[in-house]
Amino acid sequence: MTKRANQLISKVLGAAPEAMLVVDGAGLLVMANTKAELLFGCSHKTMVGIPVSPLVSIDFREGRSDTAGLLLSARRRNGEIFQAEISQSIIHTAAGSLIIAVVRDVSARSEVEAERIRVKSAAEHVLLSAEAARVNAEAEKTIAASVRLEAEVKRIEAERVRLEAEMELERLKGFLHQSQRMESLGQLAEGVAHDFNNLLAVILNYAAFVGEELHRAADSPEGSQWSGPLNDVKQIQVAAEQASVLTHQLLAFARREVIQARPLSFNGAIRNIEEMLRRTIGEQIELSIELEPDLSKVMADPGHIEQMILNLAINARDAMPTGGTLSIITSSREVNASEWSLLGAPAGSYICVQFSDNGTGMSADVRDRAFEPFFTTKPRGEGSGLGLATVYGIVLQSGGFLKIYSDEGIGTCITILLPIDPGSVELGQRSSKVDVTVPLNGSKTVLVVDDEEGLREVTRRILSRSGYRVLTASSGVEAIEIAATHLGHIDLLLTDVIMATLQGPTVAKEITVLRPDIRVLFMSGHAQPVLEAEAVLGTGFQLVEKPFDQKMLLDNVRFALDADRESVTT
Repeated sequence: MTKRANQLISKVLGAAPEAMLVVDGAGLLVMANTKAELLFGCSHKTMVGIPVSPLVSIDFREGRSDTAGLLLSARRRNGEIFQAEISQSIIHTAAGSLIIAVVRDVSARSEVEAERIRVKSAAEHVLLSAEAARVNAEAEKTIAASVRLEAEVKRIEAERVRLEAEMELERLKGFLHQSQRMESLGQLAEGVAHDFNNLLAVILNYAAFVGEELHRAADSPEGSQWSGPLNDVKQIQVAAEQASVLTHQLLAFARREVIQARPLSFNGAIRNIEEMLRRTIGEQIELSIELEPDLSKVMADPGHIEQMILNLAINARDAMPTGGTLSIITSSREVNASEWSLLGAPAGSYICVQFSDNGTGMSADVRDRAFEPFFTTKPRGEGSGLGLATVYGIVLQSGGFLKIYSDEGIGTCITILLPIDPGSVELGQRSSKVDVTVPLNGSKTVLVVDDEEGLREVTRRILSRSGYRVLTASSGVEAIEIAATHLGHIDLLLTDVIMATLQGPTVAKEITVLRPDIRVLFMSGHAQPVLEAEAVLGTGFQLVEKPFDQKMLLDNVRFALDADRESVTT
C-alpha cells in the first residue's frame, strides 16, 4: 500500500467516531484507530501486526462481500467478553484487498434488550398470571352461578311441590266440606223422610178405605151425590203418591234407601226406558245413544238406575228449551292412580256413562251447588231441586263416582263411573214363585210391631180386612213378650226397622230364637244403614218400603208366608 494511501486511511480512521480496524488478507491487523485502542484496551503499537481473531472474528476471506450489523462476541485484552456489532467493507489496493471493520460495543444495548425481554417476559408472565387469575375467577364465578342456579331450581321445585300440595289440600278441604254439607243435608232428609213416610202411609191407606166406601156408595142407584167426594179422595191419593215420590228422592240423595241390588246391564237399563226417554225429552231434542258392545255388568238397583237415567234426561231437556242434542255414551274405563285427582275415583275397572247436552250450561256457582237438594235455578213452583240430588245419592249408594263439567252457553256433560260387578250372585232373588194375586183368608197370624200408632193401626186394619189374625205391639220389648206368652201359632213377624228402643233386626233375632218357624218381613222407608249395621243385608231379608199401599203390603206378606224361609240370623 502506498504511503499516500496509508496516510489517507489513517486520517479516515482518526476522524471516525467509532472503533475501526483494518485487516489484510492474512487476517493481520494493519491499522486501528484510537477508538479501537480504547475499545479493546490495547495500544496502537501492540495491535498492529497481530491476528485479529483473538479480538473479534472478522471474516477476512477473499471475495467476501460487504456486511453490516453482524452481532459477534469480542474480547478485550483483559479477557472480558462483550457483545459487538460489526460492519465490514472491502477495499482493493495495489498491495491487495483490505477489510475495514467498524466495531461497536453493543453490550449495554444487549443488556437493555435483555432487560426489555426480561421485563417483557415478566410482564407477559404477570399478564398470563392475571389472565389465569381472571379465568379462575370467571370459572369460580361460573361455578358459583351454577350453584346458585341449581339452588334456585331446587327452590322453584320445592315451591312448585308446596303449591301443588297446597292446591291438593284445598281440593281435599273443598271435597271434605262438600261431603260434610251433603252428609248434613242427608241426615236432615233422612229425619224428614222417616216421619213423612209414616204419615203418607196413613194418608194413602185411610184415603183408600174412604175411597172404597165412596165407590160402593157412588155405584148405588141413588149414589150420584157421592161422585164429587170420590173424586176429592182420588185427588188426595194422587197428592200423597206424589209426596211419596219426593220422599224416595230425598232418601236416594241421603243414601238411606234400601237397595235391592243385583248384577245389572247398564246398556239394558237404557234400552228398557229408551222409548220413555224419547217421549220425555220431546221431538225437538235429538237423542243419540252409543252403547259399547259386551259392556260389563254393575251391581245396582234396577229401579234406581232407571230413575237416575230419567232424571238426567229431564235435566238435559230443561237445559235445551229450544231444542238440541242429548247424547248418552257407555264405555269401559280403566282408571289409573294418576287420574284419581281428576276423576275422584280410585284406580280400578269401571263402566263409564256420559250424559252430554248442548244446552244453556251452568255457571261455576251453579255447578258447585248442582247436587244439593232443593237447589234449583227454575222459577218457583217449576222444579223441586231434587233431580240431580237424587242422581248424586244413587251413584254414591251404588259405589260409584260422578263429575260434572259445564260451561255457560256451551252445554253440560255428567260423567258417571260405576264399579264393574266382580261376579256376585244376584241379590234379592226369590227362590220360589208365588202367585200373589190369590188372597189368603183367615188362616195366618201376623204380629205387627211399630212404635207409630197411626201406621200400626192402618197396618192392622189392612191385614184384618184381608182375613189375617193380627197381634200388635208398640215396641220391640212388647213384641218379644207377646212372642213368649202367646199360646197360639204366630206365622209372620211384620216389624218396623227403626224404632225408639229395640231396632227391628234385634227384635227379629230375639223372636226367631223363641219361635224358630216364624217368618220375618221388615218395613221401613230408610232402613239401609240399620240393616247394614245389623248384618242383615247378606241374609236374603225381605222388606216392604214405606209408604206402602194395601196391595203392596198384602203382596209382600203373601210372599213372605209362602216363599221358602230365609233366616235373618248371621
